[in-house]
Amino acid sequence: MTAVGLLAITAGACGKKDAGPPPKPPVPVSVAAARRESAPLDLAATGTVEAKSTVEVRSRVGGEVMRVHFREGEEVRRGAVLFTIDPRPFQTTLASAQARLLRDRVLADNAARQAARYHELVAKDFVTKEQYDAAEAEARSQKANLAADEATVADARLQLSYATIHSPVDGRAGALIVHAGNNVKANDDTLVVLHQMAPIDVRFPVPQQYLGEVRRRAAAGQLAVEVRDSGGVSRNGSLTFVDNAIDPQTGTIQLKATVDNADRGLWPGELVNVALRLGEEQAVVTPESAVQSGQQGDYVFVVKPDQTVESRPVKVARSVGDDVVIAEGLEGGETVVTDGQLRLVPGAKVTIKASGGAPAAVPAAAPGGER
Repeated sequence: MTAVGLLAITAGACGKKDAGPPPKPPVPVSVAAARRESAPLDLAATGTVEAKSTVEVRSRVGGEVMRVHFREGEEVRRGAVLFTIDPRPFQTTLASAQARLLRDRVLADNAARQAARYHELVAKDFVTKEQYDAAEAEARSQKANLAADEATVADARLQLSYATIHSPVDGRAGALIVHAGNNVKANDDTLVVLHQMAPIDVRFPVPQQYLGEVRRRAAAGQLAVEVRDSGGVSRNGSLTFVDNAIDPQTGTIQLKATVDNADRGLWPGELVNVALRLGEEQAVVTPESAVQSGQQGDYVFVVKPDQTVESRPVKVARSVGDDVVIAEGLEGGETVVTDGQLRLVPGAKVTIKASGGAPAAVPAAAPGGER
């Protein structure tokens, strides 16, 4: 090989080495704009669902349970028949009391007529004053017996009515504790437990430092509460109770919200996420998917006008649905990456995916938005 050829090969090799590696292609990402808008000022907490009222159904009379008129777990309406206790002993007692009433009514009528006759006869001296007084006393005695008999009949009728047990509330029945054929004692055995499901209460704690603000805003008007269940379904309610003491062990105050729960979606004992809305404030809001967590804390990738990204540390104040409120680190109008962050490093070039997956233009930063 000639010297000229060797020189050409050497020069070509050196030229390739100086060129360096080819530039990396832009990373496709999805973006959204950080927005300055009115955001709800919420206190977040974990709450527990409680029945509006819980009733342990007991029998007011003793006897055998003849029939159960509902199924376990069934919704029952106020006034619906739940149980029938054997009514025959009470029917017999009522019939006996009514018979005594009829007998004593006859005796009372007769004594009253006898006293009336003696009243006329004593005026004519046909009977003595003592006889008249005795007739009057007998009439009053029979009248008193009649009143006692009427009270006995009323009580017997009341005891008979207790043999049919009605639901005192609209609610959902729990497991049957006593079944047909069992004997129960008066005011002793619990037959079933009813939970009122609609409306329903949610109890939740908030730190004691917010008590003054909660009381001040509650005095000015009803405070709205959002309750999100484990399935992500949200329901709205209102604050209805503030406890009268702070728990010294936790430094929190217990609050209670009432939710309509018309769909019966909330269940007693269920743990839910609660947001107590104290008002609204102007804040920077961005999708929650834009915020990443690292060793130094939370950060976002901000897209600059030259289609490169920078890593920006941020301070998240709170969540608002699928968005977060940024307390520090972002300005309204800046563009943040919401998907594709795993392939990004500071200074990387990006291409923005449109909703259909095709590249889109980078949104221009708002005046004063670039940091």
